[in-house]
Amino acid sequence: MHTTVFEYGYVSFDKSARDELGAELISKSAFEYLKEVCLSANESETSKCLGLTKRYGYELIQVKNYVGVLFTPTGEHIEVLPKTGRKAADRETAIIESRQMLLMMLQHLGALRYLVTNQALIATKRIPLLEIFIEQFLQSVNRLVKRGIKSDYVTQVDNLCFHRGKLQVNNQVRHNIVNKHKFYVEYDEYLINRPANRLIATALNKLVAYTRSPSNQRLLRELQFAFTEVPLSKSVKHDLMALKLDRSMLDYQEPISWAKLILEGFSPLSMKGESRSRSLLFPMEAVFESYVASVLRSELSDNEELTTQARSEHLVIHNEQEQFQLQPDLLISKPDDSMIVLDTKWKILDLEAHHYGLSQSDLYQMFAYGHKYLNGVGDLYLIYPAHESFTKPIEYSFDFTNELKLWVVPFVIDLDGKSRVIWPAHDYVKSVSA
Repeated sequence: MHTTVFEYGYVSFDKSARDELGAELISKSAFEYLKEVCLSANESETSKCLGLTKRYGYELIQVKNYVGVLFTPTGEHIEVLPKTGRKAADRETAIIESRQMLLMMLQHLGALRYLVTNQALIATKRIPLLEIFIEQFLQSVNRLVKRGIKSDYVTQVDNLCFHRGKLQVNNQVRHNIVNKHKFYVEYDEYLINRPANRLIATALNKLVAYTRSPSNQRLLRELQFAFTEVPLSKSVKHDLMALKLDRSMLDYQEPISWAKLILEGFSPLSMKGESRSRSLLFPMEAVFESYVASVLRSELSDNEELTTQARSEHLVIHNEQEQFQLQPDLLISKPDDSMIVLDTKWKILDLEAHHYGLSQSDLYQMFAYGHKYLNGVGDLYLIYPAHESFTKPIEYSFDFTNELKLWVVPFVIDLDGKSRVIWPAHDYVKSVSA
């Protein structure tokens, strides 16, 4: 069973909450589990993506600005999709468009760089995110199996009835002082039992409890049969440390990347306990920033450079020590040694609101960036997702001084590969978008 909810939406087990507040329904046991998680979570974990609240007498769980898939021990999973501000004809259309958009953007995250999506197929079959992720992993393993699972020399230590390899003298004396016909030896054996194969086999085994798609279940069974002789990993952490992917292991790059994602909590953000619920959730701010960076990088000329998360400047120097690192999302260095600073914000601007809904703290932050990275002279940009009411830059700049100006610009997310920043009509940035 799966439920789909948008960012900042609500889930509940109460049908009245669905009818009156638009909450999405989950089972009572799943709700109680998530409620327990919310009440026991610390700031570094689940409280970032879930919140327990009460509205009009109804107890609700609100998802925040994390997107992806959230699992519960009951076997249910909650698909969380970005709220893009687009007005779709109906909810089903909104879900399909939002899912397509998210998958397109996720391909620019390092952890999901192997994600390949057929947007037309997704729209036609209405495939949930979870099954898409599982399908990607299974197809990568299937390609590996067709090319051949690789064996390796694995060091074995055993007490044999014949001499093989190197005799371990200390163990020979300790174990075979009576059994003189046996040999305690260390030797290398060419086996399929190697860290890379154990990790893949373990990830396949884990997916049995998650996939509900008949096609994924069928392929999963076939692949498990192909890995029958590979034991499951006794320690994922140890096998990850022992993993070596050299040139001869290029076919393993993609399946291992997916296996890591599955085994390290089925995600970048784990929930509660090793044997409890897991999640595959991504902070939407990071997804948006990564996507904008990828689009901008493709637009730059060869002699321009884009830096993400620059860390070279600090807010103050105290007792000869730099403190409070300033870290703009994006920094473009141009051939004339000038720079422009850009920060991405995943927020729907309300142009009718006071100050357009801009955060004062964001402006303070940009002011600091401008003085430290641009020496108080140049242009700064706040980039927000475009929507129906925000299709062009705010007409006038926000001037910190006559020489330091902040522009607020929209970023168009286009499923046809035409995503772009809409720049203001002034000379400084024309070369960036040329």
